[in-house]
Amino acid sequence: MFDEDIKIAGNKPSLSVKQNSSSAIKESEIPKEIVNSAKKLGEIVALEFCKASDAYPNAVEEPDNNMIIQRLLLLSFTVTVSFDKHLKNEAVAGIAQKSFLKTVKNTSTELYKYTSDTGAFSFYYLAYRRGSEVERRMGQTFAMLCSHDGDPIYQELGEVLYCWFSSIIERTVDKIFNNK
Repeated sequence: MFDEDIKIAGNKPSLSVKQNSSSAIKESEIPKEIVNSAKKLGEIVALEFCKASDAYPNAVEEPDNNMIIQRLLLLSFTVTVSFDKHLKNEAVAGIAQKSFLKTVKNTSTELYKYTSDTGAFSFYYLAYRRGSEVERRMGQTFAMLCSHDGDPIYQELGEVLYCWFSSIIERTVDKIFNNK
């Protein structure tokens, strides 16, 4: 292998790949109705996310409570992959994701801190991309990140959280985009 065969990725390699892709649809090319629907989807899901976090009002004040923080990260990860899965269009999913993050930030800057953690998201993406038994793998990853690796109760909790929030997002997508 020669040095010229090796390429070093920049700070955001996936972003540069997306920008260089000739098949990528730009937001300006999407009909305004779909853009507005994607923004509405992001807002609704963000409010559901915030409502789900209300069950643990002291989560932000008690950063030692790893399970609560991991719960928020799992729900946030679920939003990201569900938008990608159910919207089928990268640009529309991106609009919904931006709207989600903006709404969470406007609702609670403290809660916003727990909407992305590249370390946790990396573990979830690895589990998600394996392809089979995604729900079970999400539960296993959740248990591991909660420092309860192999604990069936934590695994079950992670699996249930992932399935529950995925179904909320899927129903919301159907309601907004498919009028179901």
